[in-house]
Parts: sequence; structure tokens; C-alpha cells
Amino acid sequence: MRDSLTSRRQIIGAGAAGLGALATAGAARASETCGGFTKAMYQDYVDRFNADDPTFIQYYHDDVELELPAATIKGATKIRDFYKVVHAHIKETVEFTHFISDETGIAVVLPSEFACYKDWADGYFPRDLKAGEVMRTISFGMYWVENGRIRQIKAARYKLVNDWRQEGFTLGGGK
Repeated sequence: MRDSLTSRRQIIGAGAAGLGALATAGAARASETCGGFTKAMYQDYVDRFNADDPTFIQYYHDDVELELPAATIKGATKIRDFYKVVHAHIKETVEFTHFISDETGIAVVLPSEFACYKDWADGYFPRDLKAGEVMRTISFGMYWVENGRIRQIKAARYKLVNDWRQEGFTLGGGK
């Protein structure tokens, strides 16, 4: 009986060691997953976007396609130009709370805040906006990645946390 227990422990121990080796190998391949686009790269991309740094497009293929609920934009520079107009009126802050990847791309959950600091009539949103208004949403983002760069983005709102409401937001002054 003692020999039987010993051999079971050895088998379990060998299995645990094997799982540890698989986990190490998986971590070593992390840069190969999601088309070579790592979680750290995605964080840098989001940080640049939130800082209104136009170099966020360095992570895009030149012919990237962004599909939003109300528009499809094709081309890295056209996406940059679209956000230049949006960010001339709105401070947009994006976070990601969940990051899933495989060899073809990334899926994320994106809590976002849109804070209007300059009145915007006839803009992207379905109504005119007034300085000081804030909207918060949670969206899902899907990113197709090739060779370490984003080829396609599809984003859809999952939840409206709060619709546009006056909160007295001012750029540089917060609320």
C-alpha cells in the first residue's frame, strides 16, 4: 500500500511539474499570441489615445478599418483625423478591464468617459452637446491583429452607465 501511495504522489508530482512547464512555455509564447500584440502594447496604445497623442496610430496598419455604431472609418490617418475633431470638443478617457487574446486578435471591455469641454453642435453624437456634460459607457472592442499591428476594430456599446448630463466638467479642471 505504501508503494502504491508513493507512486501516486510521484505521478501527481510529475503532472504538476508538467503543468508548470506548460505555463512557462505559454508565458514565453505570449508575444506570439494576438498577432504579436501584447497586453503591454495595448496599454501603451490606450495611454497614447487618452493623452490625445496622435502617435496612437503607430499601432495600426495603414489600411485599418474602425467600425463604430454610427460610422466606419478606413485608414490610420482618417481615424486620427476623426478623433482630432472629437477631441477638440471632448476629453475621452478609455480604460480596459478585461483583456482576452489569441493568435488572431484581442477582445476587451472598455469603460469610457466622454466629457464635453467645448459646446459642439452637429457633431458625431446624435444631439448638440454643451460644455460641462459627461457621458459614461461600457463598450466591447474586438481587434483583429496581424504582425503586431491592428488591422480591424469593431466597437459596440454594451451599457450606458449615464447619458449626457451636466456635471460642470472643464478641461484641466476636472469637475
